[in-house]
Amino acid sequence: MSSIEADTVLYSILALVIIENAVEIYISLRQVKVYRNALKVPEELTSHMSEETFHKARRYGLDQETFGIFKAVLMDVLLLCLELNVGLIAVIWKMSVDVLDKLEWDASNEILVSCVFVVISNVFSTFKSLPFKIYKIFVLEEKHGFNKQTAGFFVWDQVKGFLVTQVLMIPITAALIFIVQIGGDNFFIWLWLFTGTVSLLLLTLYPIFIAPLFDTYTPLEQGPLRQSIEDLAASLKFPLTKLFVVDGSKRSSHSNAYFYGLWNSKRIVLFDTLLLNKGKPDASELSDDEKGKGCTNEEVLAVLGHELGHWKLGHVTKNIIIMQVHLFLMFLVFGYLFSYAPFYVAMGFEPGTRPILVGLLVVFTYVLAPYNAIINFAMTILSRLFEYQADEFAFKLGFAEQLGRALIKLNLDNLGFPVYDWLYSTWNHSHPTLLQRLNRLQELKESKKLN
Repeated sequence: MSSIEADTVLYSILALVIIENAVEIYISLRQVKVYRNALKVPEELTSHMSEETFHKARRYGLDQETFGIFKAVLMDVLLLCLELNVGLIAVIWKMSVDVLDKLEWDASNEILVSCVFVVISNVFSTFKSLPFKIYKIFVLEEKHGFNKQTAGFFVWDQVKGFLVTQVLMIPITAALIFIVQIGGDNFFIWLWLFTGTVSLLLLTLYPIFIAPLFDTYTPLEQGPLRQSIEDLAASLKFPLTKLFVVDGSKRSSHSNAYFYGLWNSKRIVLFDTLLLNKGKPDASELSDDEKGKGCTNEEVLAVLGHELGHWKLGHVTKNIIIMQVHLFLMFLVFGYLFSYAPFYVAMGFEPGTRPILVGLLVVFTYVLAPYNAIINFAMTILSRLFEYQADEFAFKLGFAEQLGRALIKLNLDNLGFPVYDWLYSTWNHSHPTLLQRLNRLQELKESKKLN
């Protein structure tokens, strides 16, 4: 193997990194131009959105996009290219070997070295991204009235997140290396079966055992809303077993709702910020900026009608199947390419040193970058199709007016800007824009009248 091959690999990876980020930044700059030039409330929203709220949303969106571009240039282009040039991955691998030597453990055991490598890499990644997290939460989100975290809460949250990540990643990493070592020529099939099983397991266990480490989940109290939700679930044969409210307001005033669980045990989670006045009967407990925010019971029910539409129409199952096929293809490519020596020399390793975990990282992150970009775009398009279908499902349940009002309220409460560049929206948005969804609901109403 010549150094020319390794240099070619390195320069190809650097070119991919620069080109991919240049495209992303160009698309973001198109939206920045929209934020600066769109100065009037769209006609469809003039009766719902004040000029003041419109410009608040415009400034919030502009600040977010500008920050995103700055972060992309610094982190994803300059720092990443520097790390690749100096062979940071190989440096961290060498550090991992040194740690095991100092502990007098077996530094020739690739599984042990890989586990230490994961921990050191995660420490480095955490500290590298920390300034950006702090700025986003305590400057950007604070400036626009969304941040609810204290410094102490943030620090403890980061520590818990780091520890949980290591507890999960270390045994998974060890298992991945072990499977490649003993799996024979078709090890990629066993890798795929293992990761598929683990992903389904985490999908089931994460909301039950891990998410409560970070947020408090309390059963939705008995009352008209709970009864309406239970009746809706029963009418759709949705196997609802638990109904929770999560205190999302201790982090942010952004709102959401989702369901989780596999097979015949489903749970619905409502953010307290989704509920009118955070679900509190006495609004005097709230700050002035919190009063009046959130959705009425009927609007919450419309939102859940949309979410249950995803379940009834099989969107979750379809996404799981697509992602499993996607994973299989990626492991198949990894199985054929991971032994290619120039990959490792390009990352700074001595000839003959080919850590399995590094090969996985290089193939998944860099070699398959164009494929991943295409798949992500295709999944974004599919997601928007699913959102339209779920809206239509809620419409057929009789929630047309309530869903429209809920979409507008959530957009206003979250300072969502209603005007987007077409390319930016097409490339980035997993959901149709507010105006697109309202227009679609109007089309469904008109179609119903004609029939």
